[in-house]
Amino acid sequence: MTTRPGVAVAVSPHLDDAVFSVGGTLAALAATGWTVRVVTCFTASVPILSPFALACQLDKGVAADVDYMALRRAEDEAACAVLGVQPVHLPLPEAPHRGYPDPAALFAGVRDDDRAAAALVPALRPHLADADVILAPQALGDHADHRVVTETVAALSPDGLWWRDVPYVSRRPAASPWRCVPDGVEAGADISGHLARKVAAAASYHSQLGFQFGQIGVAPLLRNLAAEEAARLGLPGAVEAIRGRADRLRLISAVSPWSA
Repeated sequence: MTTRPGVAVAVSPHLDDAVFSVGGTLAALAATGWTVRVVTCFTASVPILSPFALACQLDKGVAADVDYMALRRAEDEAACAVLGVQPVHLPLPEAPHRGYPDPAALFAGVRDDDRAAAALVPALRPHLADADVILAPQALGDHADHRVVTETVAALSPDGLWWRDVPYVSRRPAASPWRCVPDGVEAGADISGHLARKVAAAASYHSQLGFQFGQIGVAPLLRNLAAEEAARLGLPGAVEAIRGRADRLRLISAVSPWSA
């Protein structure tokens, strides 16, 4: 177990994934003195939108003349401030700006002509250099951007810790991690003392809430999911589940009660 606060880096595909998925853990780390950075990979503003990219903006209720990604970066800064963590935005374009033409293509695997991983490696590597702990998605929802991030982090830091992607896991609770996620044990952190802060941070992503959480709403879904994860792992309280090597999980075990 670490004897001092360390540096934790959460590698988020989009401007919400880390907060939706492990916001409680990140808040707990920050509250105990850790330096916590959320490095979001695909955040670039693109001046000329493809039809699909424009549709992704319009279906969130954002007008065509608004810089959608600037809006989302501002939402992420607000969410990270609630958690007490530092946002970092890498200037790489999301999949709809890289030739993916429709929703089906986003979830059909990474395109052969997609060069996002080649661009992500040098952009991300400096932000991992001082990290004691690296957290990244398991890519449970099969989104191309999530798979690119998961595969990249697995190559750069195979001893990372891996979160269950929200809201995808609420739709497919039995989904398995993407094939590149290293073997490990699954641990649950009781985030009961930080769940309210996670919910408040997640609510900062105003442009995404209706699309991602529908009629149930962000607060009920996150609270229900935390209870369901606790029940699944046979633990009390509200839980975020993370996979990794037992020795790596112990590095942050002082943050809150963990069971593996």
